[in-house]
Amino acid sequence: MSEAAEAGGAGRDPEAVSKFVEGFAAQLVEAGMQRMPARVFAALLSSDSGSLTSAELGERLQVSPAAVSGAVRYLSQQHMVSREREPGSRRERYRVHSNQWYEALTNREAILKRWEGALREGVASLGADTPAGRRMAETLAFFEFLDGELAKLMDRWRVHREKVFGSP
Repeated sequence: MSEAAEAGGAGRDPEAVSKFVEGFAAQLVEAGMQRMPARVFAALLSSDSGSLTSAELGERLQVSPAAVSGAVRYLSQQHMVSREREPGSRRERYRVHSNQWYEALTNREAILKRWEGALREGVASLGADTPAGRRMAETLAFFEFLDGELAKLMDRWRVHREKVFGSP
């Protein structure tokens, strides 16, 4: 089924799908995501295939190819979408995977580690006994705690996901 047929077919109301995409995108924007990446992500997430071309995204969202390109670049950097070549074509498809949240969060581990390193330097340079050094040490302790808890949480999620949805 084509993506255009998918949006209006199978008992779907294209207006309701569009309303969902824009509403969920607005929630992502409130959480700090840029507007266009949020819209592209919501459009991909709401497609049955989880995969759309730049032209399909542009048509669905009524935006330019350049806007789609910038959004996809950002989402790729955040590990929220991947690019795939259409077999026998030069066109790329952009795909969101069922475990995109897991991937996005686990890839944050590298960022947390870098922040922890920077904060350690901050504590050392400011002095652990100064007010600023103590604030920096508390921030460091928070990120260390978060890093450890996130790893445990991701392990529990894998077990839970398998119970609920079966093997990936």
